[in-house]
Amino acid sequence: MNSFDKVYHDLCEEILAAGREKDDRTHTGTLSKFGHQMRFDLKEGFPLLTTKKVSFKLLATELIWFIKGDTNIRYLLQYNNNIWNEWAFKKWVESADYAGPDMTDFGHRSLADPEFNEQYKEQLAKFKHLVLTDDTFMATYGDLGNVYGKQWRHFETKDRVTDQLKDVVENIKINPSSRRHIVSAWNPGEIDTMALPPCHTLFQFYVQDGKLSCQLYQRSADVFLGVPFNIASYSLLTHLVAKECGLEVGEFIHTIGDAHIYSNHIDAVKEQLTRKSFAPPQLEILTNKSLFDMEYEDLAINNYEAHAAIKAPIAV
Repeated sequence: MNSFDKVYHDLCEEILAAGREKDDRTHTGTLSKFGHQMRFDLKEGFPLLTTKKVSFKLLATELIWFIKGDTNIRYLLQYNNNIWNEWAFKKWVESADYAGPDMTDFGHRSLADPEFNEQYKEQLAKFKHLVLTDDTFMATYGDLGNVYGKQWRHFETKDRVTDQLKDVVENIKINPSSRRHIVSAWNPGEIDTMALPPCHTLFQFYVQDGKLSCQLYQRSADVFLGVPFNIASYSLLTHLVAKECGLEVGEFIHTIGDAHIYSNHIDAVKEQLTRKSFAPPQLEILTNKSLFDMEYEDLAINNYEAHAAIKAPIAV
C-alpha cells in the first residue's frame, strides 16, 4: 500500500477499533478519537487517496475559492462544485422568502423518505439555478458569511483588516526562518456570522533546506468525507505557496482534534479498508501565474488511478 493511503487507513482503523461513541451537533452519532497526527512527504507524489476516487476538481476549485477570498457559492456552482450547497440551502429554506414544501431536517429526511427526497432535489435544483442566475438572490442566499476565504484574505479585528495569506507569502520570501508563518480561520468575533465555523482552523508554514512544509490544525474532522479532501487541499496549497516563493515542497502534517467517523459512514469506511492502493499521482502546475491569479485550468493531476468513489451522506 502506498504511504499516503496507509497513513489514512491507519487513522480509520484506529477509530473503528478504539473510538468512543460521541453525540454531535447533527445528532447523527460518531465514533470519535481526540488528538491524531498524520505526515505526508510531498516528494513521494501527490496525496490524493487511491482506495477511493477523490475529485481533484472539487478540492482544487474550493481551495482557489478560499484563496480568492470568496464566500459565495456561485463560483463553486460555476464549476459544478456542490460541496457547500447544503449550508447555503438551509439558510434559504429557513427564511421568510421560502414558500416551498417544508424542508425541516432535510439532510436526514432525504435519506429515509424517497418521496421527500424528490421534493428536496427539486428545491435544491431551483436554489442552485437562482444562485447562478439571480444576482440579488445570489447575494442574499448564496453567501455563507465570514467563512474561510474571508478570514484568509480579510481577517477583521476592531482596529484593522489583515490579508493573512498575502502577508504570510511575503514573509516567507523575506524571512523564511520565521516561526510566525501562520494563517488562522478562527476569528472568535465572527464565529456567529459563519454558516459553519471553520473545521480546519489554523495552518503554519515552515522552511528548512529550501523546502516548504505546512502543518494544519483541524479542530473537527469528518474522517470519511472531509479528511481526504483536507489532505489533498492543503498539500495543493503547500505546492502553490512553495512555487510562489521559489521553494521545493517538504511535508504536509495534518493534526486533528476531534477525529470522527459518523455512524452512517462506518460501513463505507469498512468497504474502503478492504481495498489495495495504487501508486500516487503527480501534480502539475501548468502556469507561472501568481498564486493569487491561479485558476483550476492551470492545474493537472497526472497518472491518477483509483478505486471507485464510495458515496455517503453529509451531516449538516
